[in-house]
Order: sequence, then C-alpha cells, then structure tokens
Amino acid sequence: MMINQIPIPSALAKISAGRDFINTGEYAHAVDRANQTIRKNYCLTGECYGIRPVKFGNRLLWSVAEISKLLNGGF
Repeated sequence: MMINQIPIPSALAKISAGRDFINTGEYAHAVDRANQTIRKNYCLTGECYGIRPVKFGNRLLWSVAEISKLLNGGF
C-alpha cells in the first residue's frame, strides 16, 4: 500500500486498516514504544518523533503518511 508515493510498512498497514489517522495507542504500537512515551513527548514538545498530531475532542490522532515516512527513515 502507498500513500503519496511513500510505501507503508506492512505492520503499519495492518494497524491503520486503510485509515488516514490512527490513535495514540496504535501509533505507539507502530513505532514500538509505550503509550506514555508518546504522550510525554507530545506534552513536552508538542510533537513526537517529528510528527504533530491532530486534536479531535480529547483524542490525539496521528497521520499514517507521516508515520510511514518516519518508519522509512524520512525524518
């Protein structure tokens, strides 16, 4: 699967299931970190590993395209 000509790793494709954004728990699983690590980095810097989330109500949603770039070594 590809988004904007960037190949999506198969594990991320399974997690996202065709969605453009995933929640914090799914992002943590995709980058192999703890949920709290993602939340802490966001609280301290407003981003996590170079990715800024979209706030939707009380939730943070992370772009699958940007995570794909991160996992492919793009940041």
